[in-house]
This record gives sequence, structure tokens and C-alpha cells, in this order.
Amino acid sequence: MKRWRGGKAPFFVLIYLSMIDKNKVSQIVGEWLEGKDYFLVDVTVSPDDKIVVEIDHADGVWIDDCVELSRFIESKLNRDEEDYELEVGSAGIGQPFKVLKQYQIYVGKDVEVMDKAGKKWTGTLIDASEENFTIAIQVKVKPEGAKRPKWEEQHVTFTYDEIKYTKYLISFK
Repeated sequence: MKRWRGGKAPFFVLIYLSMIDKNKVSQIVGEWLEGKDYFLVDVTVSPDDKIVVEIDHADGVWIDDCVELSRFIESKLNRDEEDYELEVGSAGIGQPFKVLKQYQIYVGKDVEVMDKAGKKWTGTLIDASEENFTIAIQVKVKPEGAKRPKWEEQHVTFTYDEIKYTKYLISFK
């Protein structure tokens, strides 16, 4: 057995490169989505090649469609070349919105917004565009000369970079 004689032991760096490309998976999902009312919310690929695909639909996500999409992705990836774990599901209800389409399908519904200052806003989502979104909130206002305050609707508009998250507010009323 040879011994290292250079004074210090050799230093080896092992770099692990993921074989799965997120863009490739997104493209595969895009093929499956063509002609469907579903939309892609997110694709993540972890360093250990765990692929997580989140889809959504205005009327909810069916398990059969998740299974179909999972099989479609698996048919496009080669298990002999790429070892991966695949998870396909819906963007969870009550989870923060990730794409504009989620804002658009929840117009008219109650949402919770956390701004970057840490303030929570609760109101009805009334508009969503690529630049910003607006919620209607209820505020107690005391009109001049009135003895009691009354509730008044006000609109608050946020740009997407002003907030930490927006999510559907689940109500059991």
C-alpha cells in the first residue's frame, strides 16, 4: 500500500450533479396540460432527485388526473438513466398562491394576505392582474357627528413583491 508523501493528505471534492432537469420536467408537464383546464403551479427537483409537481384547476384536482400525469411523466423519463422519486399532486388548499392563475380562480373568495411588514390582511379578493391584486376589507369608520362607528368596505391593492404570501381563507360557515 502506497503512502502519501506530500506532507498533507490529498483533498478530494465530490460534486453531485442532478441528472433531472427541472425545465425538462416542466416541459413534459406542459405537454400533458395541452388542451386541459389544469395549470402548472410548481415543479421542484431536490438534489436527491425527488421531483414534486403541483397542478391546479378552478374546480379542484382529481386523483385520477394526478395518476395520469404521473404515468405520463414516467413514460418520458428513462429510469435506466435517471433514478428519481416522483410526487404529483394538487397545490394544497390553504397553501400560499404561487402563480397568477391561482389568484384569478379565487377572485370573489376570502383570502389572507401577509405583507412584508408582517401585517395580516383578511378580505375578499376582487381583482388580480400581472402587476397587482386588490382585496376588499371591512373597516370600522366613525362618520363625523355619528355616535357609533359603522363598517365600511375599503379596497387595498398590493404588488406581488410587497407581500410574503396570499392564501385562500378556509371558512366553515
